Amino acid sequence: EGAAILISVCLVIFVTAGNDWSKERQFRSLQNKLDDDATISVIRNGDSIKIFTKDILVGDLLQLGYGDILPADGIYLTGNDLSIDESTLTGETDHITKTVDKDPMLLSGTSVMEGSCKMIVTAVGPNSQAGIIVQLIEGQEDSDDESDDESEAEEEDEKPVEGDEEEGAQMNGTGKHKPAKQSTKKEKSVLQGKLTRLAIQIGYFGTVAAVLTILVLIIKFCVAKFMFGEEKCKVTLETGLEENPWRLEIHNEVECNAVALNVAKAEWLLYKGWQPEYIKELLEFFIIGVTVLVVAVPEGLPLAVTISLAYSVRKMMKDNNLVRHLDACETMGNATAICSDKTGTLTTNRMSVVQSFFMGKLVKHVPSRDMLTPAVVDLFANSVSVNSSYSSNVIKSKEPGQLPRHLGNKTECSLLQFAGELGEDYEAIRKQNPEESFYKVYTFNSTRKCMATVLKTETGFRIFVKGAAEVVLGRCDYIIGEDGGNVGLTEKTYDRLVEEVIETMANDALRTICVAYKDVTEEENWDDEDGTLRKLTCISIVGIEDPVRPEVPDAIKSCQSAGVTIRMVTGDNLITARSIARKCGILTEEQDGGNILEGKTFHTLVHDNNGVFDQDKFDLVWPSLRVLARSSPSDKYVLVTGIITSKLSKNREVVAVTGDGTNDAPALKAADVGFAMGIAGTDVAKNASDIILTDDNFSSIVKACMWGRNVYDSISKFLQFQLTVNVVAVMLCFIGSCAHGASPLRAVPMLWVNLIMDTFASLALATEPPTSDLLNRKPYGRTKPLSLEPC
Repeated sequence: EGAAILISVCLVIFVTAGNDWSKERQFRSLQNKLDDDATISVIRNGDSIKIFTKDILVGDLLQLGYGDILPADGIYLTGNDLSIDESTLTGETDHITKTVDKDPMLLSGTSVMEGSCKMIVTAVGPNSQAGIIVQLIEGQEDSDDESDDESEAEEEDEKPVEGDEEEGAQMNGTGKHKPAKQSTKKEKSVLQGKLTRLAIQIGYFGTVAAVLTILVLIIKFCVAKFMFGEEKCKVTLETGLEENPWRLEIHNEVECNAVALNVAKAEWLLYKGWQPEYIKELLEFFIIGVTVLVVAVPEGLPLAVTISLAYSVRKMMKDNNLVRHLDACETMGNATAICSDKTGTLTTNRMSVVQSFFMGKLVKHVPSRDMLTPAVVDLFANSVSVNSSYSSNVIKSKEPGQLPRHLGNKTECSLLQFAGELGEDYEAIRKQNPEESFYKVYTFNSTRKCMATVLKTETGFRIFVKGAAEVVLGRCDYIIGEDGGNVGLTEKTYDRLVEEVIETMANDALRTICVAYKDVTEEENWDDEDGTLRKLTCISIVGIEDPVRPEVPDAIKSCQSAGVTIRMVTGDNLITARSIARKCGILTEEQDGGNILEGKTFHTLVHDNNGVFDQDKFDLVWPSLRVLARSSPSDKYVLVTGIITSKLSKNREVVAVTGDGTNDAPALKAADVGFAMGIAGTDVAKNASDIILTDDNFSSIVKACMWGRNVYDSISKFLQFQLTVNVVAVMLCFIGSCAHGASPLRAVPMLWVNLIMDTFASLALATEPPTSDLLNRKPYGRTKPLSLEPC
């Protein structure tokens, strides 16, 4: 029996471990970039050489160029027009210009988008910015190991929340001290917690049934043996030793007399006292009790749950959900809140033209070519193609349905993509006008707020200008009218355009760009910049933003109808965050005030005067909060862990987090379910996640929620089936043992029946496909009993 039980235990362990290994192998194969193969240019001993990024040392002089991902922290020394994308750390979509005098700090995990530079390395590995975030994640895992001796009540009731100001500053690159090691202990998954509680309840039931069985058998035995006594044949051999009458199986006085013929003496006597032989009978009672306990416990439950989850996980792969941890599949079905990053998750992380003003008409979509004259389209396409950095390019995706990649300045790329949507080929225009043919270039700077390129033509010169809408429009004397001809731009017309076009776009949180041109027949004083960039003709005014993914509004609406609250956490400013939230459907027009907060305000509201997190204050803030703007990674971490710990909700909250950047990793790790973007996500974010969206599509989260609820209901149905069988089996064992002194069911047969029965039952229930009706009910939450939900 011991060997059979050991085999069944090993079977469950190997199946579970095999599934976990398979999921992890799939995740590793998803990684298309191996850190060990990444190289970087470094100057050592005066020579420029290529080394592996893992071999970089503090003090190395790195040479960085366009497209490089910084492998370490450092300080800018020299360079040309260096622009860095820090969105993976801060969530900000705007590129950051780096110079010796202005913001010379370069942080690991960020990308070079323009220019080049030399950088002196100041921190590598765990001491770098990306390393600090990785340590924060690993610190949670370490604390799990250190807290194994804590009680279950402490796990659920005393989960600390990160709220240290210095740590938030450190993760923003401004702190002076290394963050303190986390003392948090991540709670078990919702499924693990409920199965644990159910196992304890079943254990109590089985133990009570087993103890009652043993007590009844012992009482019955004592009454029979010690109250009424027992007649036995006492056999004495010639040697004087007594023979065990039980082994001789003498049942009555006749048999006893028959034995007496062959031995020295045999007597049929009445016994009422304790006999050594009774130990064996009492041991039999204990074994019967153990049998009742074994019958009560559904031994195949772990195997059944694993099979159900594994089957669903395979199906979820077809819905672009790569599940790294099996229980995350079911947990998502119980999610009550999703804290989502904005950049790259709700939005495309690609600046795009979403509104445009051409020929006297404001259009809130990409205008068709028929709406414009060929001359206007040609003017606009030539202007944005030539009057931009030639390092800015739009690369079409090789995968069908994928968005094009933007290389270089995001604003310029959005204009180039817009020209392509109008049917123009910017690459062909650039080939006709190579950079060497430019007569004069006025580069963009914060003072000029525009960029201009002068081309020599057959009749003289043509100047293309683009920049901040109010600045460039203020330099225009003409504008292209409804018929495609130039119309004088009066002060009244200018005021109307500012009010009806520029301010309208600004109210939608758009970045406004004006594109203009000017033809001159004679060479001007090109050093007189102010005079040269006057009397322009406005071609167009466009509104640019990082647009919401097309599928997001419907996906969020589906989540909300399913009882899941969506919260957006972003590093963007309040105006942009509010606009995006409304376009997504997270905020309605009526909602504002407490529904949207900035990171600093949020930090003040949820911490006491000493900077210590206060759960009671937090519980006053989070129920109405929908948007957290200008937030740091620490703010997002506090929000997630605070909601998980809160006991305001009757069944407590189950929180999912989505993100793609390194700055999202701590919150992804702390959440009940962490979703990382498979395409745009960083390796740090993917390693911290539970589920990877292989298509970076927010609507895939809705499918994950649907599959999770389907798995949860399947397990609930299975439990009702299994527990019904087990209760009947326990009653049969109890009644049979009490009536006849032996259980009609033995431990090993019941063990294997449970395993085989559970396996096929779980397969039958798990293979039921999910339906959209699953999203019409509210989530069950963290504490509602597993087996009581309606099926």
